[in-house]
Amino acid sequence: MKALPNPLTALVLLAGMGLASTAEAALMSRLGGLAVYDTDLNITWLANANANGTMNWTAANAWAAGLNVGGYTGWRLPTALNADGSGPCGPDYNCINSELGHLFYTEGGLTQGQSITSSAVLSNLFSNMQTFIYWSGTEYAPNPNSAWYFSTINGVQNYGNKDNNRYAWAVRSGDVPEPGVMGLLGIGALAWAGTRHKRRG
Repeated sequence: MKALPNPLTALVLLAGMGLASTAEAALMSRLGGLAVYDTDLNITWLANANANGTMNWTAANAWAAGLNVGGYTGWRLPTALNADGSGPCGPDYNCINSELGHLFYTEGGLTQGQSITSSAVLSNLFSNMQTFIYWSGTEYAPNPNSAWYFSTINGVQNYGNKDNNRYAWAVRSGDVPEPGVMGLLGIGALAWAGTRHKRRG
């Protein structure tokens, strides 16, 4: 007689099926709407695009690094570098390979000259998006007093003095697993351990 799969295997399969159903979606809500996961770049955005107002570059970096969202730390400002680590692109439009550029052009489906708030996709997932300028965490190499930024007014990536006040939008590398999925796997592990204990007894 064929053995039935143990509870852990069954629950992992169920959880995997649930995750697979959204595998094609590039942006997925996480942490009950507090964060948004980008499957293309394997990064997670803070869903609140204006959580702390405008600030200079140093303060913006410190703010992002100090965040704890849903128990997750390791937040930072988005990089202006291309996805392969080269660049940055700019000053220019269509810098689609920086993290904010990818969000704006690829995920948001926007073109140069459009405002980020005109993207229905982004507006449905993010709150408090500002049509202004957002800092990146990337310094402008020729001048250490400047850093790269992304303008959500029109989609241009440029650089400016670090002392200027801009908005900050936090991001972190990797996904933030949903508490429900982690709980399901935890229950499965306990059930599996119980069945193994009974067999030994």
